[in-house]
Amino acid sequence: MLIFLSIFLIVYGSFHLLFYLRFNSAFTLDDLSRLILIAFLATMLAAPILVQISDRSGHILTARILAYIGFSWMALLLLFLWLSLEIDIYRLVLYALDRFFHIDVSRLTLKSRLVFMIPMTLALFITCYGFFEARLLLIERLTIRSPKIPTSAGTIKIAQVSDVHLGLTQGKTRLKRIASILKEEKPDIIVSTGDLVDGSLHSISELTDVLKEINPIYGKFAVTGNHEFYAGLENALRFTEEAGFLMLRGESFKIPGVMIIAGVDDPTGRQMKPGRTPESKTLSVNNPDSLFVLLLKHQPVADNLTIPFDLQLSGHTHKGQIFPFNLLTSLFFIANSGYHELADGAHLYVSRGTGSWGPPIRFLAPPEVTIIEVTNAEITD
Repeated sequence: MLIFLSIFLIVYGSFHLLFYLRFNSAFTLDDLSRLILIAFLATMLAAPILVQISDRSGHILTARILAYIGFSWMALLLLFLWLSLEIDIYRLVLYALDRFFHIDVSRLTLKSRLVFMIPMTLALFITCYGFFEARLLLIERLTIRSPKIPTSAGTIKIAQVSDVHLGLTQGKTRLKRIASILKEEKPDIIVSTGDLVDGSLHSISELTDVLKEINPIYGKFAVTGNHEFYAGLENALRFTEEAGFLMLRGESFKIPGVMIIAGVDDPTGRQMKPGRTPESKTLSVNNPDSLFVLLLKHQPVADNLTIPFDLQLSGHTHKGQIFPFNLLTSLFFIANSGYHELADGAHLYVSRGTGSWGPPIRFLAPPEVTIIEVTNAEITD
């Protein structure tokens, strides 16, 4: 934990230093203005840590205010630095044209104040729009046809929620909107593919009733994400189970004559507590009837999981949540978002997430509830 905190402070502190240098080069500051700027940046640097301390000590209102301000600033800062990089590339091109090709670019040169104001204005615009996009909740639809679904079962409607991150910035309002969609869609199965909760559970303990009243015919199933372990696994499991979900932790559940649903723990559990979390590779599925196998797995990563599945539902990536960070998530995961066909006729769907993590902001990656209809290959609409 100390190592992680040190790395965070070094990296995030460097971002704040870069912002300070940019601001200082664009504006002439007197001593008082400079002191106010430094105090603000130091507070924003410490905000994520102060949020955790306030939340875990039960000061929910303080934690919530700090979360909205601090995490929104985080998004603004990261966007500013990314856009500043684009400006730097532009200035580098102008320098190369002048230095090596002797082309007069004086009319295209940006003054130091514009070098700051252009990315700052764009970052502010994106951040403000991002508040709106994060409050959208789109319904994504997918149909999977498989001969493993008995014709007698008809069409099975599955609703997937993922990465809701219930906590300080994702609370009752968000959960009621999710519940409203689920009630309207009337799925046969509801699944949560991890990160249902975020942080400590002081601020959301009363929210289980919102989900408990939704009871699809074949049940509700969930797996852990990395944030269930960060929040405290015991409390996270209790919350999820009280909301009416059956936790699948390296095990499977058979719906006779319909399908088998299997689920594995997020690998974060093994990293935090080696030997105390079920290993993915120990999961086995007894499937003599060759039923359709639905696999719930938080992260869309390839590992040593050897069970045959027909459809894997995952989340975790948020599709980067704020463009252009989807370019980073694409480097680490076999699928960043959406539908993908795998080998041997298997399918993978990666949700963009139903809430948001950290900054309550999304840009070019709106949240979703996913509705998957699984039917026999011979059944036509």
